[in-house]
Amino acid sequence: MPIRAPVGRRVMTDIKTAIIARAAALGFDAVGFSRATLTAKQRDGLHNFLAAGHHGTMGWMAERAAQRADPQNLWPEAVSVVTLGLSYAPADDALATTRIPEAGNISVYARNRDYHDVIKGKLKHLGQFIAAQKNHVKVFVDTAPVMEKPLAQQSGLGWQGKHTNLVSRQHGSWLFLGEVFTTLAIAPDTPALDHCGSCHACISACPTKAFPAPYKLDARRCISYLTIEHAGPISVEFRTAMGNRIYGCDDCLAVCPWNKFAVAGHEAKLAQREDLTAPLLAELAGLDDAAFRVKFSGSPIKRIGRNRFVRNVAIAIGNSGAAHLLPMAQTLAAEPDPVVAEAGAWAVASLQGAKGVNSGL
Repeated sequence: MPIRAPVGRRVMTDIKTAIIARAAALGFDAVGFSRATLTAKQRDGLHNFLAAGHHGTMGWMAERAAQRADPQNLWPEAVSVVTLGLSYAPADDALATTRIPEAGNISVYARNRDYHDVIKGKLKHLGQFIAAQKNHVKVFVDTAPVMEKPLAQQSGLGWQGKHTNLVSRQHGSWLFLGEVFTTLAIAPDTPALDHCGSCHACISACPTKAFPAPYKLDARRCISYLTIEHAGPISVEFRTAMGNRIYGCDDCLAVCPWNKFAVAGHEAKLAQREDLTAPLLAELAGLDDAAFRVKFSGSPIKRIGRNRFVRNVAIAIGNSGAAHLLPMAQTLAAEPDPVVAEAGAWAVASLQGAKGVNSGL
């Protein structure tokens, strides 16, 4: 006589299988399940990161640290977390445009639509599917105090690599994450094991040496932080190393050996736009606020605003070595915004061959 699973366990398995199928139909590339809790080690990691000041000016991380450290502080009714992954692996060399000095390099994830909007829509559909089973749900995608990468590791999607980002054996370092918190009790998956081994490729690749140790990031030195989250002047210490990176940085992600197993992302709304693959610095420097808003409508780049973006462009111009961009640098140096003007003046001095720039930083 065959052994049958208890009814409760069988129902739980059926629901889990149904969620996995629905997630796949919505276009997700990975799905895993965990309890709505985090380990003491994971919570300590967050507290140590904040205590060291490695979050820089991202004060919102500290303000809601208690909710970030415990999913049930964010939503006390949560029992399970469904973690979803969507691949955005590039079809070609992610770092190719870093070698075109007269063009700007935009992080792969930001070369089309804002992934928050794309994933949020899919999560809402999945949430409705789960809620139809008479359960309550809440969906999140990088806009709430959720420790997404630790939850993804608990759910078996991958592990936090030495660059602190999630690494998947199937998708490399190229997964967007989102979560559905639910009151439904779902059997958790086995947490993923760390497969970084002795590899230090991501640590060695960082242009600004933002990793004080493996598995530790000092965001204050990270080009993604500097070009996106940091609002003021960028320290001269990091400017040359930034090269032509004008929005984000993919260096530590792109060199991960596990990427060799990744298949190019399939979500059409995230396929890179031709005009954002290697945009000319001369054209970007000439954008006024209205033109900036039009060009980056629907893009995550829009949220940092024209002045912060053009500040980044000015630094890239200064690093370009292209004498014909000097007039653009001079125009930026005359901008009314003091941060843009200072970056423009640095670019002018750099293009004119100055040995050092006194920026007051």
